[in-house]
Amino acid sequence: MRAVRLSAPAAAVVDGVALVAFVLVGAAEHGEGLALGALVRTGLPLLAAWAVAAAVLGTYRRPGWGSLGLTWAVAVPLGLVLRSVIRGGPWGRGLLIFGGVAMGFTLLFLVVGRLLLLALGPLWARRTRAAS
Repeated sequence: MRAVRLSAPAAAVVDGVALVAFVLVGAAEHGEGLALGALVRTGLPLLAAWAVAAAVLGTYRRPGWGSLGLTWAVAVPLGLVLRSVIRGGPWGRGLLIFGGVAMGFTLLFLVVGRLLLLALGPLWARRTRAAS
């Protein structure tokens, strides 16, 4: 069985979609609905932190589980702190609790996204080759 290699652009898109999905689910759970404001106030800091960390760490030069984990460990806490700066909190214990929950759920969303990409990527590639 041949190892599946992730396409860098596909991995970047799937990671971005996973993070946006996390923000939208969180906003809906906290009664904010699917408002654009929630996406901007919460999603933008997270996506910006992710983009900077990914660029610095070279996440998409050779996408894999290790680079995903390292980027997650750096970008999500940074994004949460940026979010708190923009929204005026939470700080202290509230930030630690929110951070713990956010770390767990962002990792869940990212891993599910990557697993879907690994499962569906070869199928998509075969279908694209067959169509051409």
